[in-house]
Amino acid sequence: MTRTLPVVACLGEALVDRLGPLGGDPLIDKPVIDCFGGAPANVACGLAKLGTNVAFIGRLGSDVISDKFRNLMKIRGVNIIGLQTDFKRPCRIVLVRRSNCGERTFNGFEGDQGDGFADQALDINQLKETFQILSKKVSWLLIGSIPLASPISREALHWIVDMAIKQGINIVFDVNWRPTFWNPNMDPTTGPNLLSIKEITYLFECASLLKLAREEALWFFENDDPKKISLSLSKKPDVVITDGARPINWFLGGNSGQTATIVPKVVQDTTGAGDAFMAGFLHKLALDSYSENKTIDFHEVVRFAAACGAITCSGSGAIDPQPTQAEVEKFLNFI
Repeated sequence: MTRTLPVVACLGEALVDRLGPLGGDPLIDKPVIDCFGGAPANVACGLAKLGTNVAFIGRLGSDVISDKFRNLMKIRGVNIIGLQTDFKRPCRIVLVRRSNCGERTFNGFEGDQGDGFADQALDINQLKETFQILSKKVSWLLIGSIPLASPISREALHWIVDMAIKQGINIVFDVNWRPTFWNPNMDPTTGPNLLSIKEITYLFECASLLKLAREEALWFFENDDPKKISLSLSKKPDVVITDGARPINWFLGGNSGQTATIVPKVVQDTTGAGDAFMAGFLHKLALDSYSENKTIDFHEVVRFAAACGAITCSGSGAIDPQPTQAEVEKFLNFI
C-alpha cells in the first residue's frame, strides 16, 4: 500500500527499556542495555518495518534520549506528526529484569526529576490539531491501558477514542496491563485493583478488536474463552488471547480458532514480543482488507503475527529485532 497518510495510528507511551544482564538487576548490575520501547511505539515501528503506513501519537521529553527516539521513528518511516515535545518532563526509563531464559519483569523507573514523565502528560489541545489530519485516512487506532494511569493522558485518550468512534475508526485495544505504571510500589505481577478495572472496562466497550494475555482475560473477565468475552461486550469485538508459548486462541470474524505459537531456537529477550505480534496482525489485516475479492484467512493472519513475535524474541529490545515482511515469509517457509 502506498499512502501519504497512515492507515493505522498508535497512541500511547514511548520510553526506554533498560535491560539488566540475564539474571541480574538493571539498577545495580552491569552491563545494561538501553532499548527504545513502549507498547504503542513498538507496534508503530513494527508496522513501519513490515511496510504498513502508520503514525505514532505520544509525548517525549526534549532530552538526548528523546531526540534519538524521534530519529529512529523517522528512519523507520513512522509518521510522527502526532509526536509531542515536553520541555519539563523527561522520557521515562523502565528498569527491566530478565531471567536467565529471557523472560522479563518491570521493576520501576528512572529519570523522574519531580514532575513525572513526558508520556504522562499527553496534551489534548495538541492532539486535537493533529488528529484532524491523521483521521482522514486512519482505519485503526491502537491504544493500551497505560495512559489511563495518568490524569492528563487519560483525558486525551478518552477524547481521541470518542472522536475515533464518531468517525468510524476501529479501536484496537491491547490491554498491556502493567501495575507499576499505576503505582511504582506495586508488585509487577499484581492484577488490577477496582480503580484500574473501572477505567479499563470503559475501553472494552469501545473496542472493535481486543487483545488480551490469558492472565488479563482471567483478571477482567474471569474466563479465557475469546468467544464468551466477545459476546459479553456490547460491540461484540474480535478477541485474541495469547498465553506465552502456548497456543493462541481467537474469535475473529465470527469464527473461533486456535493457532500454535512459534518458539524461536534462541530466546534473547521476550520484551516486545506481544507488540511485534500485534504489528504483524494489523499489517496482515490491513493487507487482506485492501485486497479485492479476498476472504481473510484469520489462521494465517495469526500465524504471521506469531512469527513476528518469535523473530523479535531472538534479539535484544523490542524494536531493533523487528522483521520485514520478507523476513517473516522466509522464516515461515523454514518451520
